[in-house]
Amino acid sequence: MFRKISDSTIIDGIRQQDDKILNWLYDNYLQTVRHHVLKNSGSEADVSDVFQESIIALYRQISEDGLNLTSDLKGYFFGIARNIWSAQLRKKNRNTEIEIDIPDETDSEESKNPVLERIVSRAFAKLNPDARIILTLFSEGFSYPEIAVKMNLKNETYARRKKYLSKEALMALIKEDPEYKEFLE
Repeated sequence: MFRKISDSTIIDGIRQQDDKILNWLYDNYLQTVRHHVLKNSGSEADVSDVFQESIIALYRQISEDGLNLTSDLKGYFFGIARNIWSAQLRKKNRNTEIEIDIPDETDSEESKNPVLERIVSRAFAKLNPDARIILTLFSEGFSYPEIAVKMNLKNETYARRKKYLSKEALMALIKEDPEYKEFLE
């Protein structure tokens, strides 16, 4: 479980989405990410999100850009995680400032935009059934472990990954919608 695996073996395993390599990454890299996120105003939920996004970012770099390492993989991975967490903190701070500066004068039910709702509904309908189910369960407040059980997924980490990928697919479909482009103008 704690044996050393070469960076090239890990990279090949990530490229092939090998469960053994992904589990090895989880077992060997998570504590470093957890320590950093918790030390910098994060929660356990933030740790899981940052770790999952880091794995996805690394996978994209490996599969699309042909990753060229100049350091060890663990250090490189930690750099990705650190950048993701820093970006999330900046976004949280920006959102907090906006909430403080602009008081909410309308009830959320009154502020719904029918055009945006129509665009999101169309995009949601185009998603594959699993993506629709996982996003629905998440929006209904089910936890990742509960989603994993309901969707017959291996564990909570896979539920997080599927939710993230489903959300990304939904956002891509929304951005492709011609009415969305008009809505932004």
